[in-house]
Amino acid sequence: MTVHFPFQNSYSALPDSFFARVAPTPVAAPRLIKLNRPLALQLGLDPDVLETPEGAEILAGKTVPAGADPIAMAYAGHQFGQFVPQLGDGRAVLLGEVIDKDGIRRDIQLKGSGPTPFSRRGDGRAALGPVLREYIVSEATFALGIPTTRSLAAVVTGEHVIRETALPGAVLTRVASSHIRVGTFQFFAVRRDTDAIRRLADHVIARHYPELLGAERPYHALLGGVVARQADLVARWLLVGFIHGVMNTDNSSISGETIDYGPCAFMDAYNPAQVFSSIDEMGRYAYANQPRIALWNLTRLAECLLPLFSDDQEKAVAEAQDILGTFSETFSDAYQAGLRKKVGLFTERDGDDALTQDLLDAMAKNQADFTLTFRKLGDAAGDPAADYARAQFMDPAAFDEWARRWHERTALEPQSAAERQAAMHAVNPIFIPRNHRIEAVIQAAVNDNNYAPFEELVKVLAKPFDDQPDYAAYADPPLPDQRVLQTFCGT
Repeated sequence: MTVHFPFQNSYSALPDSFFARVAPTPVAAPRLIKLNRPLALQLGLDPDVLETPEGAEILAGKTVPAGADPIAMAYAGHQFGQFVPQLGDGRAVLLGEVIDKDGIRRDIQLKGSGPTPFSRRGDGRAALGPVLREYIVSEATFALGIPTTRSLAAVVTGEHVIRETALPGAVLTRVASSHIRVGTFQFFAVRRDTDAIRRLADHVIARHYPELLGAERPYHALLGGVVARQADLVARWLLVGFIHGVMNTDNSSISGETIDYGPCAFMDAYNPAQVFSSIDEMGRYAYANQPRIALWNLTRLAECLLPLFSDDQEKAVAEAQDILGTFSETFSDAYQAGLRKKVGLFTERDGDDALTQDLLDAMAKNQADFTLTFRKLGDAAGDPAADYARAQFMDPAAFDEWARRWHERTALEPQSAAERQAAMHAVNPIFIPRNHRIEAVIQAAVNDNNYAPFEELVKVLAKPFDDQPDYAAYADPPLPDQRVLQTFCGT
């Protein structure tokens, strides 16, 4: 059997300044850990063939499939606020693009596939732990209904990579609607290459925002489109307690997908100032800072697009500021609407925003588990006499006072208790990729070559909103000695 990828590559047809042509570096003994069979079918690929040794060689970068045009993409970026004029894919190779079953163009990229001209003295490889983390969290994010890059496969290479110690090497096959970032535009802006910026913007419009092709001012509309998608994306993150951890401009996707899952984490106890990333020493990318940082990143994109707006710099800046000014309202509308759904409100009334904020404030003061508080609140909605969420609070009286107001508010709506519970359970997951579970999976794989915990966790997280009695323990927050206080990039 031959592995066939129906590649239709467009990015590699752009000028050579957009990328470096480089093939993956062959590895010693690739072995497939996990293939995402439903995603393979969605991409028009044969999962049975991908699971053969030949398929494993392609997914590890040992063999380049027919029709691939492997490249490492060029980009720049602000990393923790400091601008680096050249970054690029230092350990990833874009094999090519396919059109999926829904007619959407998707990148297929190997992450950890060896050095490229952008590696900056790095080895271009990935360790097994970060590959498993990205597979778990990206697929969990997809199951939660949040736009994201996805994971097609994880492969061990039969080689070791050196970090603090020698670790098993691995390659992740990542799928995205594209890997174009704010930093991609910055790469050309810092070089004052306006023609390249225009070429890139036209490519992005055709690929991600085709509805703008006939717009009177397409580049203004493009900025507005990216602003709207990023505002909605970050609202979705906050509504499930997600912390990206490294929201650099080179990790900010133009398509509006979550990308680059290095030190990401989901909160256990609600804390707006929560930081997990070991490299975020100042809390720049803390949970509650994410909307502000998203706008900061979008402002950097706007700066890149100014030459396409007008030759009059002052006019261009004013127009960009007007578009950026829509972010706060778009984010707030999405976030507040999401919070109302999480507490089971079907309509909007004066005082709703204060009601949801008061719950969050009480949760923060009482170290209430973010996920379980909302899920148990849904249980209580189906049984108004119950106090399931109360147990999440160190001081249950704090919940009692809020619950009284909540019951008064929900009584103003005609929906039945069962309808309210069903609606709340549809937006409040019971299962999230808890940090201590991910770490246990990684340790079992790295130390014992045991992938059964990984398989089981992926299975549970594929249905985050469903009660799964056989796996109920996966909903539990960590015990004190299980808490994960820091997460790491893995580079």
